[in-house]
Amino acid sequence: MPPILTPVQPPITSPPPLPLPPSIFEPSQLSKRFYSSLLSSTLSAYSSVIYISIMASLISDLIKAVQPEVVQWRRHIHEHPYVAYEEQPTADYVADLLSCMPAPLDIRRLTPNSVVADLRGGAGEGPMYALRADMDALPLQEESGEPFSSKRPGVMHACGHDAHTAMLLGAVKVLCQMRDRIRGTVRFILQHAEEVSPSGAKQLVGLGVLDGVSMIFGLHVDAMRPSGSIWCRVGTIMGACNDFDIVIRGAGGHASQPELCVDPIHIASEVVANLQSVVSRRVSALKAPVLSVTHIAGGTGAYNVIPDSVHMRGTLRCLDRDTQACVPGLMEEMIAGITKAHGAQYELSWVEPVTVTYNDPKAYEVAVQASRDTLGEENYHVLENPKFGVEDFSEYTTVIPGCYILLGAKPFGDARFSPAHSSTFRIDEDAFLHGIGFHVNVIRILMIDS
Repeated sequence: MPPILTPVQPPITSPPPLPLPPSIFEPSQLSKRFYSSLLSSTLSAYSSVIYISIMASLISDLIKAVQPEVVQWRRHIHEHPYVAYEEQPTADYVADLLSCMPAPLDIRRLTPNSVVADLRGGAGEGPMYALRADMDALPLQEESGEPFSSKRPGVMHACGHDAHTAMLLGAVKVLCQMRDRIRGTVRFILQHAEEVSPSGAKQLVGLGVLDGVSMIFGLHVDAMRPSGSIWCRVGTIMGACNDFDIVIRGAGGHASQPELCVDPIHIASEVVANLQSVVSRRVSALKAPVLSVTHIAGGTGAYNVIPDSVHMRGTLRCLDRDTQACVPGLMEEMIAGITKAHGAQYELSWVEPVTVTYNDPKAYEVAVQASRDTLGEENYHVLENPKFGVEDFSEYTTVIPGCYILLGAKPFGDARFSPAHSSTFRIDEDAFLHGIGFHVNVIRILMIDS
């Protein structure tokens, strides 16, 4: 029999192994990039925290070191006050202090009673930003009781301009010690004649003080707000001012025969009363200005003489430029109508106006951050409404963006009423730390951090 053949079986082979999914322990290129980015961001954030902490500590130490000098400078200026356009001795004192700062400054005297100083940063070229303070005093006899009260009879720093000047000088000294970190130029404007019109700011702008400046910042102490607080708002913060003089010319005579006269006193009383209808009936209540007649003079003092003329003086305060532009014309219409009805003549003249102080939104953001960095989030406050007070800082903000803040400076525990422009005006010198800090932090944000 033939042999039985057994079929040959092919060798059994295992199928090729299936590819395994990537291990979670072996990151893909995408996850590598993600974790690398996350690590970089974390380190960057950590570095920022360290940087902010170091800068805050440095600035705090420098400000505390200069504070005693700032108090000394302020008290010297307070003891030797000078009214608007007579501040040359103050300007000379300021210029001497600036010449002794720990870094070179380009010091100029655009007018004999003002000082402008430029600090060129050591970290390279960059924009120019300005900080401003005013230096003039008021014609008041001081009754504050301070041991460093004015030594000049009838003249007093009753609005805090001595403090503004000293705080800015303190900021100059601090920033000079930080010069190597600053990119660009800081301009310090120590200005004369804020309290009068035409103002020192207007004069300096005309002389080119803002040439090359990108943004400007300023502050004002507020003796009615607590020390350790800063107040600000975006948009209009201070009002506009139009001061006026009115002369009513009639025909005088004996008081027993008024029918033979054109009585300017009677006409003036009608003018005073009816000017208020311009405010209440000719302007929207949403834009209502304040109009006050503050002086009336007429007659010789005799009981029985109707005078030929009456002189009045007053002020118009507005919170927007449109209202400031239209109300003077409405006032003149009213005065002309009343005087014509009585057969009298009038003269209406205006002192050079001051416009509103406007806080630019971008500059405001910088000011808010500087305020919070100086005093903490809880001590920065948004000012609900603009103030009708006037500030010639508006001359700067009409030309370039800027921001103006109010620095709380009411002494703790002081129940006395000591507002600005009063003979008892007093402020807390501890608030100077905060004013210096605001100035320095503005420059840090714009010229160091950036």
